[in-house]
Amino acid sequence: MTAFDLVIFDCDGVLIDSEPLSIRADVECLAEYGIEMSAEEILERYTGTSGMVADLEARFGRPLSGFAERHRQLVRPRFEAELRAMPGVAAVIDSLVYRRCIASSSSPEGLRHTLSLVGLYERFRPHIFSAAEVARGKPAPDLFLHAAARMGAEPRRCVVIEDSRPGIAAAIAAGMTAIGFTGGGHCRPGHDSRLYPEGAALVIGDSV
Repeated sequence: MTAFDLVIFDCDGVLIDSEPLSIRADVECLAEYGIEMSAEEILERYTGTSGMVADLEARFGRPLSGFAERHRQLVRPRFEAELRAMPGVAAVIDSLVYRRCIASSSSPEGLRHTLSLVGLYERFRPHIFSAAEVARGKPAPDLFLHAAARMGAEPRRCVVIEDSRPGIAAAIAAGMTAIGFTGGGHCRPGHDSRLYPEGAALVIGDSV
């Protein structure tokens, strides 16, 4: 770790165990729009990206007006009742001697809400960056490059902690070192074998 000046964390699936809750809301929301899709397909196709609605509209040939807002209505009470930080992650963050930030596909307001629920928001504020701030989301490198620039760090001296294939690919495309994380509730057995081919230098299974 002496080669790095900045640790960039993804949020969903790395800091907070939100993906299972979000995917359940995806399935329910899609059903309201007349689209039957399994949690497995959503996990495989959309985890770690910010272009789900646009892809669905292209696939099904019709607009999904209001989808994002309806999804927020469905997932918010689930988050408030069930969302947890990854076990041990607060202690890991507090022990870091490196500068740190978050770079996530979630919206700024979504990040503020979920991180506040689990007591992590103040540990990162104001160094929290959203894909809403860049032209292209993951797997494009834009968000990680944006975060590094805002933090005044060279990409080659940044390490990214990611749980998804698009996230690992984005980190590698940005010229950064990527560490995979498989401790989230959505990660299936063998998930490490999906992250290494994308360029992960190391894959870890928990936060401690």
